[in-house]
Amino acid sequence: MDLILKEVVTHRDWRRFIEFPKKLFRGNSCFIPSLDSDERDSLYREKNPAYKYCDAKFWLAESGGKAVGRVGAIINNRANKKWNEKFVRFGWFDFIEDMDVFKALINKVVDFGKSFGMEKIHGPLGFTDIDKECWVTEGFDNRQNISTLYNPSYYIDFIKHAGFSVDCEWIQYKIPASQPVPEKVKKVSRMIAERYKVRLVEFKKVREMRPYGTKLFHCLNDAFKNLYGFVELTETEIRNYVRKFFPVLDPELVKFVVDENGEVIAFAVAMPCLDNAFKKIKGRLFPFGWVKVLHDMKHYKDIDFLLNGVRTDWQGRGIHALYHVALNESMIKKGLRYAYSNPQIIGNKAVMVWKSQYECEEHFRRAVFSRNI
Repeated sequence: MDLILKEVVTHRDWRRFIEFPKKLFRGNSCFIPSLDSDERDSLYREKNPAYKYCDAKFWLAESGGKAVGRVGAIINNRANKKWNEKFVRFGWFDFIEDMDVFKALINKVVDFGKSFGMEKIHGPLGFTDIDKECWVTEGFDNRQNISTLYNPSYYIDFIKHAGFSVDCEWIQYKIPASQPVPEKVKKVSRMIAERYKVRLVEFKKVREMRPYGTKLFHCLNDAFKNLYGFVELTETEIRNYVRKFFPVLDPELVKFVVDENGEVIAFAVAMPCLDNAFKKIKGRLFPFGWVKVLHDMKHYKDIDFLLNGVRTDWQGRGIHALYHVALNESMIKKGLRYAYSNPQIIGNKAVMVWKSQYECEEHFRRAVFSRNI
């Protein structure tokens, strides 16, 4: 194969980079295109504040004038400093089923990392933990989330063949939404609220959530700080995420737990499943894609859990029971069918809540892979 690797520089390059997975997986019912606007917000240097502390380059692989692969190389300097590592990340990594294409692209990332003195490579990861990360290793034919990556099974075959091993694993569950709140969980929730003088905060209108926007992400920064590869979001990033995500959330699917001083100590954020809408609009909100998305935001039967966590100084006290009960009750009230959990690191105690207290089935396993360079 006559293979050319081209660094992504021009707006035309970026358009082709963003469009490539749509072409690669055309006709694949499992693939959900990202919104083009979301991709631009992440990839364009002038839009993404993470470039202030990350070094990054992106490439397209071409053969015969046709795109056959893409990849990004990212060095998150803040993460490397925090975790005392020298990692280069690979992300936005898609390719046809051809080992030569795979090797050429991964070698670009390796060479980029070496040029900065990096010693290891891992991925798939983005700039921050809000970006899509980790590949599916089990459950390839299952329904995807709009917030997670899709990959066919040959991605895993290729990455293992290249000497990579699993560095961290995640699990996701499919949960029947109509099941009653377990009495044990309900009882524990009441007991914890009384013992620790904490309370649940729920919403009816988006405007009611706005004062909690930055508080949510400050709590997230603390709750996630010990999780794999996490680096705290900056104030600029927090403002961007509040502006971007809060207006499109269903307030009835957002739950906070606050202490007696009104400080957010735990959170759970879910949203309607929009996979069918995203497939139909093919990543384009304009001129008319937003109409389909808006319709599906108001008329839905399934939800995705996006984010949930408990501040570290409150962990180990069962605080999560309060938002689990509240979400469970909201799902019953709305007559929903299924809830799909967000990826949870295997070994994280939050995983055990679903497995031990609710009827559920394993939906996906996912992983980040690494090796020395």
